[in-house]
Amino acid sequence: MSRSNIAKTSLVLLSLGALASPLQAAPASPLLAMAGSWSGGGTLTTSDGMQEQLRCRAKYDVDGTGAELRLSLKCASASYNFDLTSDVEYRGGAISGAWTEASRNASGTISGRATGDRVEAAARGNNFSADLSLTTRGGKQSVSIRPQQSNVTAVSLALARH
Repeated sequence: MSRSNIAKTSLVLLSLGALASPLQAAPASPLLAMAGSWSGGGTLTTSDGMQEQLRCRAKYDVDGTGAELRLSLKCASASYNFDLTSDVEYRGGAISGAWTEASRNASGTISGRATGDRVEAAARGNNFSADLSLTTRGGKQSVSIRPQQSNVTAVSLALARH
């Protein structure tokens, strides 16, 4: 084999080795797709079967890496208002953080998983617990909140980025 062919073969093998290297870039954080301002509406359902229409505004401040997110969510219906803030960290698929709801003076922790376009989490506090699902696809976001031990049994939102 000529010196030139050995050099080319070595370069090809080095290139293939670099592609298989464990130092490849980690996938982007799913929280990055949530950044920005959103608005829309949905339905709040109570334990007696009553449903009310909600109007909501959300703002997600996400750091440049997608490792940290700050949420501000305000919703109102004829009988209910809520003003939620949360700070969440994303590490290797897991999310964790804290939340506060100002109108009911409630707070607690949030934990769960974020993969692809979906977040599945549990919010827990002294006066409130709920399971959350959130899906972000392009400029649309769907949110499902399922409180436990509350007269509100479900909140379903459809938000659009603006």
